[in-house]
Amino acid sequence: MWSGCLTALITPFREGGAVDYEALGRVVEAQIAGGVQGLVPAGSTGEAATLTHEEHAQVVRAVVEMARKRVPVIAGTGSNATAEAIRLTQEAERAGADGALLISPYYNRPPQEGIFRHYQAVAAATRLPLLVYNIPSRTASNILPDTMVRLAAIPNVVGVKEASGSMGQVQAVLSTCGPDFAVLSGDDAMTLPIMTAGGRGVIAVTSHLVPERMSRMAAALAAGRLGEGRAEALALFPLIDALMTLDVNPIPVKTALALRGVCREEFRLPLVPMAPGPRERLRTVLQSHGLL
Repeated sequence: MWSGCLTALITPFREGGAVDYEALGRVVEAQIAGGVQGLVPAGSTGEAATLTHEEHAQVVRAVVEMARKRVPVIAGTGSNATAEAIRLTQEAERAGADGALLISPYYNRPPQEGIFRHYQAVAAATRLPLLVYNIPSRTASNILPDTMVRLAAIPNVVGVKEASGSMGQVQAVLSTCGPDFAVLSGDDAMTLPIMTAGGRGVIAVTSHLVPERMSRMAAALAAGRLGEGRAEALALFPLIDALMTLDVNPIPVKTALALRGVCREEFRLPLVPMAPGPRERLRTVLQSHGLL
């Protein structure tokens, strides 16, 4: 249903911690101008775990209003409590979001049947199309391919943001869930292999800095222009690697945007600013890509 490069948006904060909607507007406009195919607010990159319920709903509403239907908005509405995930998803639907992205329940470590019933319950409570988000490194549980097949049979579960790190699992999902089930990379560095195998795109972090190039890479891979897509992916890899490995996401990307004057270098605890060493390495990478 969705394809290409979609941006997992940061949530900018003012000094003192309030959401900075002016900076958020700048980010949204830059992404749309850069050609991305969608916006994903209030996810893990958006520090959703530290937003109050009211802030979460307002961030989604604000991005929907800012986007003005120019690109789809897929709201992050996941929770480890099924009732809370339903509430957040219904709020996103009322706000006018085009879809919802739900992380697999974290901390609880539910069995596969519990994971399935979680998504089944959310899907029954909304008309929005839903993306499953499989990221075992954050949830401590993996959505196995057999469970993904069951989820793909739910009419409004339309795809998965896949960040298991296993290309074997990605290929199993691609081969068993059918051509209408969208597999999107949830790890910028895995976009090349996932799209080469048949994935439709990426929900990206790096696109905050280079939306045109990430969109161009995804479009080339989707069109089968593998040489062009591979060349762009390899050229971007040092930047992608810095954003993903110098500190936990979204600390590096928000720091990079702050260095560029887009937002403040503000985080909510337990996230903290980058240490001086990694911050300088990030600055060097940004300079080498002409981003400072």
